[in-house]
Amino acid sequence: MGRRNKELPLLENIEITGVANEGRAIAKVNDMVVFTQFVVPGDVVDLQITRKKNSYMEGRVVKIHKYSERRCEAFCSHYGVCGGCKWQILPYEDQLKAKQDQVYNNLLRIGKVELPEISPIIGSKKIIRYRNKLEFTFSNKKWLTYEQVASGASFDNMNALGFHIPGMFDKVLDIEKCHLQDEVCDQIRDCIKAYAAQHNLPFFDIRNKEGFLRTIVVRTSSTGEVMLTVVFFHEDKEARIGLLNHLAEQFPQITSLIYVINNKCNDTITDQETIVFKGKDHIFEEMEGLKFKIGPKSFYQTNSDQAYELYKVARNFAKLTGKELVYDLYTGTGTIACFVAKQARQVIGIEYVPEAIQDAQENATNNHIDNTLFYAGDMKNILTHEFVEKHGRPDVIITDPPRDGMHPDVVETILAAEPQRIVYVSCNPATQARDLNLLDVKYKVTNVQPVDMFPHTHHVENVVALELKTV
Repeated sequence: MGRRNKELPLLENIEITGVANEGRAIAKVNDMVVFTQFVVPGDVVDLQITRKKNSYMEGRVVKIHKYSERRCEAFCSHYGVCGGCKWQILPYEDQLKAKQDQVYNNLLRIGKVELPEISPIIGSKKIIRYRNKLEFTFSNKKWLTYEQVASGASFDNMNALGFHIPGMFDKVLDIEKCHLQDEVCDQIRDCIKAYAAQHNLPFFDIRNKEGFLRTIVVRTSSTGEVMLTVVFFHEDKEARIGLLNHLAEQFPQITSLIYVINNKCNDTITDQETIVFKGKDHIFEEMEGLKFKIGPKSFYQTNSDQAYELYKVARNFAKLTGKELVYDLYTGTGTIACFVAKQARQVIGIEYVPEAIQDAQENATNNHIDNTLFYAGDMKNILTHEFVEKHGRPDVIITDPPRDGMHPDVVETILAAEPQRIVYVSCNPATQARDLNLLDVKYKVTNVQPVDMFPHTHHVENVVALELKTV
């Protein structure tokens, strides 16, 4: 006879006392930490416990007895369902404080290094419509909210164009309005849905891998350009041309209309051919007179305004005089490399994606920058002792790795190269703190500057300056 699962308790009249990583909220019950979501400090709630461990519990809010005085009204009709913008009910100043605390706690707890006073976080001037890129997924089996299911209504149209429900690869919430990007994004999405319904274009069946319309990616830029990439699961020339012509006619502001035929199992298009239907194969971002070419596969910081603030911090921390050899690790399309090149003797950028390096070289050429070199390949294989011997010991290293941080071999090479300064830009303070602990044998942290790139989320960028320790 199998063991029966122990029934988990309902905790009543519990006050929420704080916020935590991953956009969660915290309560304490009999010295036990309880994590939950979609509430703010000061709320008094009933929590149905869904998971119980020795040191913590997780719970779902089933009733709110009292709303906190600090609570804001959610501005999005999809709040609590789509999984994004979890902190929109928290005042922005409280969000910034939570992110500042997150950076401090990670550096202290994981990094275990001596820290200077952390500078106040740089908040975003725009807290809605700040993103320059969004991706939406087509599905023929849309996610029904609890309210829709409880209503007992029948839904004849189950097509959705929107965001994946967190943790459910085949469930997509149909988005009516998203406040993250320029309104043209909503207009394009609504236009596609209306045209598809009128012409019976099949939405993708994610589980069975069939259908026609798969994903779209909308990019907008600070220069006013718009790029739309439409991804189809298979070729249907007549249907494809009909849709793309309709979009070109309805949205003359689309300067780059691109399509992809992707019949793979996964949605990524990095290994797929991108075909220009109308306009250019790129758009431009602009910063301090520099123009950066952005293609359909290019990485660029998704908050253009805050990217400028972030890069200014990195440049200031580098303390360049014009005499330095700079290594820009994980350079992407060379944005930071080009941004600091005028203040350096030479900048060498390294990036894994070959297409990104091609963009980086073109960005340097287009901006009349002649003191940069770029190399493509796996960072741990490119940045070796032999590479440093060939190109020279860097005076400054600027590193902006992915969320996983730097490979130990990369850290070892940096330690052996002994640049005078390191500027570490991170989108994940936890892995940044781990790497700082490794660098602590030779470097001390001299400056820490958090930057908020993503209002209403728990995500935060952090820039750390390190100086070579004197013997």
